[in-house]
Amino acid sequence: MRKESKKFLRDYLNANSPVGAETPGQKVWLEYLKPYIDEYEVDTYGSVVGVINPGHDYKVVIEAHADEIAWFVNYIDSNGYIYVIRNGGSDHQIAPSMRVHLHTENGKVDGIFGWPAIHVRDRAKEEQPSLKNLTIDVGAANKKEVLEMGIDVGTVVTFNAEMMELNEKYVVARAIDNRGGGFMIAEVARLLKENKVDLPYTLYVVNSVQEEIGLRGAEMISRRLKPNVAIVTDVTHDTQSPMYNKKLQGDTKCGGGPAVTTGPAVQNNLLKLITDTAKKNKIEVQRQAASRSTGTDTDAFAYSDIGVASALISLPLKYMHTTVETVAYTDIEDCIQLMYHSLLNIKTGQDFRYFK
Repeated sequence: MRKESKKFLRDYLNANSPVGAETPGQKVWLEYLKPYIDEYEVDTYGSVVGVINPGHDYKVVIEAHADEIAWFVNYIDSNGYIYVIRNGGSDHQIAPSMRVHLHTENGKVDGIFGWPAIHVRDRAKEEQPSLKNLTIDVGAANKKEVLEMGIDVGTVVTFNAEMMELNEKYVVARAIDNRGGGFMIAEVARLLKENKVDLPYTLYVVNSVQEEIGLRGAEMISRRLKPNVAIVTDVTHDTQSPMYNKKLQGDTKCGGGPAVTTGPAVQNNLLKLITDTAKKNKIEVQRQAASRSTGTDTDAFAYSDIGVASALISLPLKYMHTTVETVAYTDIEDCIQLMYHSLLNIKTGQDFRYFK
């Protein structure tokens, strides 16, 4: 990976984009993308769209989501301890002893999820972390001090965990779900620009908000753009890592290449274009099946308006929805190449219907 791209990846993964307050991360992403697009727009809730080759009737989307799971301050007690509720699919079991940022109008405030020492817990009645007993400590003696810091009910909280590498092969960070996807679609835009590709259609490079609470940003932006084709990228589980049941959850692993999904929301002719592209360019892919929905923004695009030919390319990931989400550099590069070459194979006016 080139030096400039790796710096962008680190800066973007370390930025904050909690659900409903994605602006800091979106600004980092857009600044990197600007040299590679012709124009851009930001919608009412913060989804960002980079436009390449505007003005064509035929419109293609490549999409990721920008938001990360987080917490909301829900209650502050008289001693200054802060109780939270989820903002997205945050995992209460990993919270004890984690460092956090509380995002106020005056900037970030440092805090910690405290937890009683093992010595004092009653092992016969071992109490597990839950939203009833998790508290954040910001070093305040009472509620008044907490409020004076700019923290109140509704303040957004994110984990404080920066990117690192494992064995020079893996990227580790919080919120690779799905800022990893945002990185990849930005790199696709870069390759198109640097290789002077003249696309025969308008391409929208979309970084949507609020996926983690129900695909909301993609719902809005799909209705606005009304594309003909959408290639969505997100993460998927590395089921080779411990505690997975491959018979139920499929067989995918980090380092095995991009995962492509078959399912009702995935348009089969577009999927075939992607898998044929992979074969032609010698990109190894892994296969997945989704019995009803994919659980990603693919569903929002597929069923938008009169229906959009949609497909999903996933980045295999370990330890989803933790602060140590882990992906392989080789998979990142292969996902980028698969999206890039798939775009080159889409023709203007291409009709993906099964039959006429």
